[in-house]
Amino acid sequence: MKYLENVDEHSATGLDSIMKRQVIICGVALAAAVSTCFAAPTPARQVKTAQREKAVVALEKVATEAFKNKQVETFKKYLAPEFVGLDAGGFKNVDAELADVPKYDVRDNSFADMRVAFPSANMAVVTYQVTTQATHNGQDTSGTYNVASVWTKRERKWRLDFHTFMNRQ
Repeated sequence: MKYLENVDEHSATGLDSIMKRQVIICGVALAAAVSTCFAAPTPARQVKTAQREKAVVALEKVATEAFKNKQVETFKKYLAPEFVGLDAGGFKNVDAELADVPKYDVRDNSFADMRVAFPSANMAVVTYQVTTQATHNGQDTSGTYNVASVWTKRERKWRLDFHTFMNRQ
């Protein structure tokens, strides 16, 4: 312990200060490395997400096709019980949406820029543009529309909870 007798208080405090800084720097570096490792998408996670995106896009197109073909019962299978639709006419629940199906004559739909985001494991938000050739109650409604849909997965099935369809000006 003779070597400690020659060390004054200031140099010991300086040594403590240096060690504390090194421990803090190492801790921050370790935390950054760990968070980077866990945040980086793995190839398996990317494949799974791509598969989920394709599945949700396919559901969106199948539901749209059922609407286009006036297949009310098929279309209804994709709607959640608390479905809300929004268009220039206002908000619609499931019954109002289904009652509107026969009033449309859709000849063609062309989808563009489809994107899917997953805010949670059981929720998908789909956004895209659709160019349609259609009439509603005999009036031409053809044009390009911005569309957003929210799908939720319950009891292993995806259901459409919200759908908005706004004319692109």
